[in-house]
Amino acid sequence: MKRVAILHYASPPTVGGVESTIAYHARGLADLGYAVRVISGSGGEFDPRIESVINPLFGSSVPEVLSVKRELDQGQVTEAFWQLVDKIRSSLHEALKECDVCIAHNVTSLHKNLALTQALVSTGNGSRRTRIIAWAHDLAWTNAQYLPELHSGAPWDLLRQPWPNVRYVTVSEARRTELAELLGVPYEHIAVVVPGVDPARFLHWTPTTTMLAERLNLLDADGLLLLPARITRRKNIELGVKILHAMRDLSGRDYRLIVTGPPGPHNPANPGYLGELLKLRQDLGVEESAHFLYAYGEGDQPLIPDDDTMANLFTLADALLFPSTQEGFGIPIIEAGLAGIPAFCADIPPLRRTGQGDALYFDPVKGAPRDIAANIISTLEVNAPHRLRVRVRKQYRWDVLIRNHLVPLVEGK
Repeated sequence: MKRVAILHYASPPTVGGVESTIAYHARGLADLGYAVRVISGSGGEFDPRIESVINPLFGSSVPEVLSVKRELDQGQVTEAFWQLVDKIRSSLHEALKECDVCIAHNVTSLHKNLALTQALVSTGNGSRRTRIIAWAHDLAWTNAQYLPELHSGAPWDLLRQPWPNVRYVTVSEARRTELAELLGVPYEHIAVVVPGVDPARFLHWTPTTTMLAERLNLLDADGLLLLPARITRRKNIELGVKILHAMRDLSGRDYRLIVTGPPGPHNPANPGYLGELLKLRQDLGVEESAHFLYAYGEGDQPLIPDDDTMANLFTLADALLFPSTQEGFGIPIIEAGLAGIPAFCADIPPLRRTGQGDALYFDPVKGAPRDIAANIISTLEVNAPHRLRVRVRKQYRWDVLIRNHLVPLVEGK
């Protein structure tokens, strides 16, 4: 595997948008087996697998760098600048030793430390070559705020001239257009890799939720239906399985059903009901999409999600499916309301009283699974938050972005 360096003025645990991206990229590459070295002017160790090289001269806030920047802002390229370049070049050469690729964040596009920029472009002039990926979050030359600090000629022109043998990356289509016009290069020569989100961190998942999401590939689904119930006949879970099958058949999409509870402890016939459900799941061909969570416990113990995991599942799901033929109140309906997901539930008096006009109902006995499925699909398809949720879940996860976009860049594809 290639050794990858990531360079910026600051690095985690420093808080910031670029620093956050660096953290996710570094961890994601380390997860895939790459040797990662983060090089910056400030920061520290944030993951034991990732090497951290800190040199204050690589940053933007130490007195020596700030003194040179004040001169540069006035258009003065003094001996102090070139002395700083020499110091940084030597240290940067050592920091990049044995690295195949250097992902430089903003160093090629911002003027926060032009001595570092000059030193970086110089590292490619010797016999040893570390391939550079220039990651442009911000552009000095297109920002009116920075223009008074920029001047024609070296070293400022490094920020608006294409570097040879460098792969440019921006964080949005709009930024790509800006950079292509600034550098005078074809639009398609610049890659776009957007920032992402880590659902587990953002939503504070429990280890159990993380395990289930990874093991069942839940985040790749087109829709997640949550059926929070013990496996007992009055919960009418067989209708949920039939609805799932119909939804997948009608849409051709990867809908999933998550049944959270184990077989009920108070009825000796429940294991028989579970067997019927498992056979129905097999007969309908939904063994890989109808998930009974009890089966993912350790050893002979069923998995019973705790309260925090249940809360995670409600925020992860796209809809509540609650087909019970008997209920006293219907707590999952109010939990779905708090989680902000639509509730599709049996039309029985207790659930009507709980959901009132804010849930969608179906006949749990005579309702045709295909009709119920069609109603659920049509309701979800016109729901903009649902569509956005699924798109983010499938396209904007850090692991997806790293695997599909960052790794090809690192590999030179």
